[in-house]
Amino acid sequence: MTTDPSAQSLVNATAGEATGSPGSSGRDAGASIWRVAARRLRRNPGAVLGGVIVLVFVLVALLAPVLAAYGPEALPGRTEIRPTYIPGPSAEYPLGLDRYGGDLLSKLIWGARASLLIGVLSTLLGLLGGALLGLLAGAFGGWVDSATMRLVDLMLSVPSLLLAVSIAAVIGQSSTAVIIAIGVVQVPIFARLLRGTMLSQRGQDYVLAARSLGLSRRTVTMSHVLPNSLGPVIVQATLMLATAVIEAAALSFLGLGGGSPTTPEWGRMLTAAQNELEVAARLALLPGACIAVTALGFTLFGEALREALDPKTRKR
Repeated sequence: MTTDPSAQSLVNATAGEATGSPGSSGRDAGASIWRVAARRLRRNPGAVLGGVIVLVFVLVALLAPVLAAYGPEALPGRTEIRPTYIPGPSAEYPLGLDRYGGDLLSKLIWGARASLLIGVLSTLLGLLGGALLGLLAGAFGGWVDSATMRLVDLMLSVPSLLLAVSIAAVIGQSSTAVIIAIGVVQVPIFARLLRGTMLSQRGQDYVLAARSLGLSRRTVTMSHVLPNSLGPVIVQATLMLATAVIEAAALSFLGLGGGSPTTPEWGRMLTAAQNELEVAARLALLPGACIAVTALGFTLFGEALREALDPKTRKR
């Protein structure tokens, strides 16, 4: 069935208004929700700090071949290592050496790349899988919704770390196993969020207007309901990146990330440093600090983005 273009424009305008805040200031009137959010983020100190941390982390990961003085598996100081002595910071090795003779600074830089790769890929996997399940449940309803949500509830009934460990152990010890394990754990979170948001959007005035104008259910869902439901999902993806970095380090710490002891990955570096705390505590403190600061950056930025996009909680 064809519809009048002017009627379609009316529906689009109504849909855009549905995402706005009735209490928005005059300065925000007429601006898109993302433009308003960007303006609010620039005025939020937490968002700025989180954004700077995330930007530094991403740049270090992408520029690792340029920033790192040595390769990821290089052991330039292996002849200087003694059973009870690990050389500390020096002009050649700014953060000292690790137990195997690798440059600690270079290892941390290469570890940022490994953590970024695992975090982004696992979150994308969880987002795609969760969006598919959430879309099925939110669009069709009925028995499809019930069956999908029972599957999601079953996945949520198992503790996330235990589920990730089980999946990684079954698949095998490798970075791919860690990515799949973390992604599967995130699927039910995204699924429930998108489904709930779509159900709330289906009761909005613009949906009723679109249906009254003769638009098909598929068109209303894909062109109006789904786009207006993605904001909270995008915010959650930002927050899940922090969780992915922590869980990747945890799985590597448990020995499920594969690779050799000299492979540069923050969680594996923590594992290798367990027996070196009395000799060189920095071998555990520095990778742990990198994990904590990176997770903090994603969390600060994600929370600020949630506040900026949510009309009920964002500051005026």
